[in-house]
Amino acid sequence: MTNSNPQKKKLIEGRPALIVIDIQAGAFIPQDIRAIPHMPNYTERLAKSRLAIDKAREQGIPVIFIQEVHRPNLVDFGRELDGSESVHCIEGNPNTEIAVEITGFREDDYLIKKRRYSAFFGTDFEILLKGLKVDTLLLCGGLTDVCVHYTFVDGHQSDYFCRVIEDCVAGSGTEAHESALNAMEYLQSGARRTLQETLDAFDEYK
Repeated sequence: MTNSNPQKKKLIEGRPALIVIDIQAGAFIPQDIRAIPHMPNYTERLAKSRLAIDKAREQGIPVIFIQEVHRPNLVDFGRELDGSESVHCIEGNPNTEIAVEITGFREDDYLIKKRRYSAFFGTDFEILLKGLKVDTLLLCGGLTDVCVHYTFVDGHQSDYFCRVIEDCVAGSGTEAHESALNAMEYLQSGARRTLQETLDAFDEYK
């Protein structure tokens, strides 16, 4: 039996953190062939994250950047190359760096480097969240259907309140993007939030 009356939580429950997932330089550099497919308006959607980043900083809300990175000898890709993606995010390649001009990334910002899709898997992400006493994760970045979705699911299974800023994420394709957003909403009612809703909630956060 499905829950006919799921309770929609507030956008921010307890202490929030903004999680900026894989907004890396290569996405904004024109390329004839991409290692990872992108939906239309991919970069424009990710660039909107800057509004959330700046507002979070203004309100004293922690901003945590996530960066996918792989060793040059490809030893840590595992099964990641068995699907539609080819080699990407190689350590030391300028395209792998955080997109500084787009995000406003600072040298003293929190940065979690990951070898897999989820920011939780094989990293100290949760140690950082516990240290910051975070309750609500607000996700932006890419890909909606891969790294954002997998991080959301692990956050959900770790009992965080999880929200995805739907204007500020982009997927491998439009259908995959929308399906992932729906899947996240399935797990937590009210998970899908607009950028404007998020900015308003940040303004009201004390």
